[in-house]
Amino acid sequence: MRLRSTLLSVCLLVFVIGCGKSKANMSDTELGLTAEQATGRRVFEMNCAACHNAYSSSGSKGPSLEGLFKKKYLPSGLPANDRFVEQAVFGGRGTMPPFGDALTERQLNNLLAYLHRL
Repeated sequence: MRLRSTLLSVCLLVFVIGCGKSKANMSDTELGLTAEQATGRRVFEMNCAACHNAYSSSGSKGPSLEGLFKKKYLPSGLPANDRFVEQAVFGGRGTMPPFGDALTERQLNNLLAYLHRL
């Protein structure tokens, strides 16, 4: 009986932890974002979120961007650094459309700041 009670408690704890608030639903303050990163988050939501997930390891139409700058390489095989991410955003890559005409330099910088937080 005691073993059953312990197993039930462990299962309940795992369930409660697994049902925590998703980062995607957290506020900028809860995520600890700076003003620049919060603005970058808006740029991401308006231009990138339709194809890329920010807080999930699974992709949507495009690859997930969670931990983008923590990886050595981008999905394209290029180094994961500002230069190559900026090139992909501005010029497009593969099936990703270019956003060079849609974003200002400030918006791009804010977006990169946000992507570094993922």
